[in-house]
Amino acid sequence: MIIFRKVRWKNLLSTGNHFSEIDLDKTDKTLIVGSNGSGKSTLLDALCFGLFGKPFRSIPKGNLTNSINGKNLLVEVEFDTNNKSYKVIRGIKPNIFEIYIDDELVDQEAAVRDYQEQLEKFVLKMNYKSFTQIVVLGSASFTPFMQLSNKDRRDIIEDLLDIQIFSVMNKLTKDKLTSNKDMLNDKRHNIQLTQQQYNFEEKRIQDLKQNNDEKIKEYETDISTNETNISNLTKEIENIGLQVSTLQEIVDKRIETEKRVKQFNKLESQIETNLSKYKKDVDFFEHNDNCPTCRQHIERAFKDGEIITLKIKINECDHGLDEIDKKILEEQTKLNEISDKQKDIQKLQIKIATNNTSITEINRYIARVRKDIEELQNKETISNEEEQKLKELKQEIETKEKEFKELLDEKTYYEVASSLLKDTGIKTRIIKQYLPVINRLVNSYLGKLDFFVNFNLDETFKETIKSRFRDEFQYNNFSQGEKQRIDMALMLTWRAVARLKNSTNTNLLILDETFDSSLDATGVDELIKILHSLDDVNIFVISHKGDILQDKFESVIKFEKVKNFSRIIQ
Repeated sequence: MIIFRKVRWKNLLSTGNHFSEIDLDKTDKTLIVGSNGSGKSTLLDALCFGLFGKPFRSIPKGNLTNSINGKNLLVEVEFDTNNKSYKVIRGIKPNIFEIYIDDELVDQEAAVRDYQEQLEKFVLKMNYKSFTQIVVLGSASFTPFMQLSNKDRRDIIEDLLDIQIFSVMNKLTKDKLTSNKDMLNDKRHNIQLTQQQYNFEEKRIQDLKQNNDEKIKEYETDISTNETNISNLTKEIENIGLQVSTLQEIVDKRIETEKRVKQFNKLESQIETNLSKYKKDVDFFEHNDNCPTCRQHIERAFKDGEIITLKIKINECDHGLDEIDKKILEEQTKLNEISDKQKDIQKLQIKIATNNTSITEINRYIARVRKDIEELQNKETISNEEEQKLKELKQEIETKEKEFKELLDEKTYYEVASSLLKDTGIKTRIIKQYLPVINRLVNSYLGKLDFFVNFNLDETFKETIKSRFRDEFQYNNFSQGEKQRIDMALMLTWRAVARLKNSTNTNLLILDETFDSSLDATGVDELIKILHSLDDVNIFVISHKGDILQDKFESVIKFEKVKNFSRIIQ
């Protein structure tokens, strides 16, 4: 259980350069009052910022520092848990984040994010969402459990049931599976390499056991054959080079041919233009007796002479176009032939490159064979050292295969563990066991709040709410006052479950303007009764109704604002 002892802050929002301090475990029930803007809810921002690095209300982090002083924001939160005393100090301008355990500063070598994760997972054992669901109710900035996504609902309940460890274990198992997969691949590769090395050495030793002279003769014959192959390939490359040169001469004429095609196309266009003009002129003389410009009559003899002359020119143009088309076709045929020759050149060049590659590989092979001949000439028998090396390689393969089998067994175990640790595994079984308890507690608190419905959460954390007439509703179907009763019942349920599990159980409960909102008189009375029935809880109620509620609380803390700075009046 976490026992919150004290929170103090300065230069936070409207608070000035002097610490405001509240003892969180001094009295069971405390009323916090003050006018609007006096700083009552700063307590919530101080707690959330001190513990989680962000305020309770939707305020940009850059706006948290008092705008007048502009620096030295500092929040200190003290609490006890696990038989140890903790103090968390966090500040802005300068940035400070320190965790003390029994007055000893916790190592800060880790990054800030890791430092925060250490605080949430291993000390508080709850995150920001869980804290706001367990400790705070009723603020405008508060997001009720019923308005959270199913994933966030699940996270809250996992924190309450203290089963988030399975999520951590699942992540670790997945990491182990990934690491195991990498190790299996590495081991498989190492076995293959070692086996190849063993096969090579074994064959080498067997080869050395053969008659060295015969082997050398065989190698020399092999070298001679391959040298002949190199000679043949070289000659083929020379012949291909000559073919390429011949083809290239044809290809080099491409530019001239394209130029002639262009000239013919241009001439064809000019003739077609003249032809069109001549035809228009013939059409004019055939269909007009007067000049459109000077309005004078055109003599018939003149018209006939002009038409004869134009038709002669038209015939000449048609003949010229036929000749040009023939020329263009001839040149285009040459271009097609050139394109074919270029393709032939490309094929021949590929053949040259292939032959050169073959020659390179053959030369490498000849070099390896010559090295083997040299070894055979310098070594007549196999040494004991080589025999021992082969034996060691065999043992190394057997050891690696045994390790590989062990890794495969580990992989099977990790896969089984991963299946159990998924959301649909162990966690779901545990949640199934607790859902009836949770639903029973919620309905019990709803009854105490004079709201008689049947509330039920299923395994997907979706709610079903039935009225006394068995009509089914959801949370959003109800009025604000009814929603607030549901929110209160859920919060009290989470605290009860936390107490049962001793997981996120805490002494602190803060109701922010809950009594000022949608609760009717009956709801207020029932809620006060419930609060008085809670044991080992330090309750703080933030309210504007100090005159109505004051006599129902053991102590009252009043906030007021003087010269733009908030302060506490005990």
